[in-house]
Amino acid sequence: MAKKNGFNYFSYFVETAERICGAAALLKNSVEGFEQNSFKDKMLDMHKLENEADMAKHDMMKYLMHEFLPPIEREDIIELGIKLDDIMDTLDDAMRCLYLYNVSEVRPGVFRFCDLIVKCSVALKEAIIEFENFKSSKTIKEKLVEVNTLESEGDALNSEIIRDLFVNENDPISLIIWTNVYEDLESCLDDFEDVADIIESVIMKNT
Repeated sequence: MAKKNGFNYFSYFVETAERICGAAALLKNSVEGFEQNSFKDKMLDMHKLENEADMAKHDMMKYLMHEFLPPIEREDIIELGIKLDDIMDTLDDAMRCLYLYNVSEVRPGVFRFCDLIVKCSVALKEAIIEFENFKSSKTIKEKLVEVNTLESEGDALNSEIIRDLFVNENDPISLIIWTNVYEDLESCLDDFEDVADIIESVIMKNT
């Protein structure tokens, strides 16, 4: 990401988005092929990705501290870096939640959430690839709208699933566990939307 005349912040954003796509795919694959005895290894794989993202963010911040003229406002770079890192954190939290609660079987709602999360990660990555040239991009706004649409679908899914839990779940422990699991997954989608909103704000300020 370092370049001859400094640090390429847009390349950092793209690399982070690619790492997020990998983490989202890892979450989806881990629940689709769920095995309780080996799930800890999957959780540790996710945590490794989250640590890599943290290190990349710290490196970016070190460059930014000494940057004379960043390509967009310093505050926007910081906010976007933090929010991208938040996505990695919430994906890590979702995986760890399934492990800590010693879930023995994954419920269908998890698969539906993971489908949305993977789609959201791909749409966000495609938007971020276009971000450096946003003034001439023909697709970035469409991809940002797609992220927001997927997040709205996640809100509706969360409402549907949580209501179903409170109507049909008789075990109070299971009720607590699955409410927390679904809330963590829905938080992932919220973080995607936050990043999309920041990018949209930067575009509006610079056009």
